[in-house]
Amino acid sequence: MLRVHFSELDLARLRMAVRPDALWETALSFHRLRENRAESVYGKWRSEARNRLNGEARLLAPLIPSRGYFPDFLTPAEGIFGCDAAMSALRAVPGERLHAELAGLPGARALPGWIRDLAQGERQPLDRLIATLRAYYQAVVAPYWPHIQARIEADRAARGRALLDGGADGLLASLPPTMRWRAPVLEVDYPVDRDLWLNGRGLLLLPSFFCRGTPVTLRNPELTPVLVYPVEHTRRGPAPRPEQRPAVAPGSARTLGKLVGQTRSAVLLEVGGGCTTSELARRVGVSLASASQHASVLREAGLVHTLRQGGAVLHTLTPLGAALLRGGVPGERVFGAPAPLPAVATSGRGLSGRG
Repeated sequence: MLRVHFSELDLARLRMAVRPDALWETALSFHRLRENRAESVYGKWRSEARNRLNGEARLLAPLIPSRGYFPDFLTPAEGIFGCDAAMSALRAVPGERLHAELAGLPGARALPGWIRDLAQGERQPLDRLIATLRAYYQAVVAPYWPHIQARIEADRAARGRALLDGGADGLLASLPPTMRWRAPVLEVDYPVDRDLWLNGRGLLLLPSFFCRGTPVTLRNPELTPVLVYPVEHTRRGPAPRPEQRPAVAPGSARTLGKLVGQTRSAVLLEVGGGCTTSELARRVGVSLASASQHASVLREAGLVHTLRQGGAVLHTLTPLGAALLRGGVPGERVFGAPAPLPAVATSGRGLSGRG
């Protein structure tokens, strides 16, 4: 078990990541890629991803074992700003840190020569690692980014409602069952017994599409504290789909109404920053059954994502739904739809069973 110890200052500095982290999703997707189980959540993605790779998995395997520790430098805080920012941060990692973190890998002495050279601070192996990570990300993560972002936005909406209703206590109590808030300690299911003292630094909560089972955190307690946890998946929902641009980009609510109908366009507009089915019915002025039916149609069209929270069902826009409303590209936030929680630029790193 991992025990995360909060002070009053830490509770005040609790925050949510504003978007998925490019390298956290990259590293954790590599775990999912090597699984062989047949399933509805990652199965189709896995088969498509394996066909897109060209040797990257073989190079990354020694750095990201199937279980346990992988080096903290692989998920720099800048990953929250995207792949390019993360790669720039990785390029700037000091040689001493590379050496120390690579020494923690199992069987460090038996690592391939290029990784041993990387541990000695040579820059050419670092260039090779960056090129490999970038190619892997572009092949198996980037094409599904809108789908990943939709899941993260849905989780953020749920945490935002919990924060508004119950403050930091409510937010921490709303986290998945693998995490239990017993003030002032957050107990987390974890492969090893460990205590993490925040010491006034706060905690970054980072929902992740490819995190599975238990949450993940950084091995080095001196890095900015982060807790990566799995988002809820619809077991029989659609598999991740490669990015698609919207077929149309209406410039007004009137045009959208002509496209999908006035009631359904009103439903899409009201989903905005997230709402339950009963709230949606009240806002649009339709019955509960009608609101549920309209939301279901929009969900099947890839415009709305639905997340069950206790006894309620929470609907949020997908990046494609937001783009349809704005006439922009997938990934843009709907104007006026607030981010449920404040976000920060810094994060730490985690364990997927990390030591």
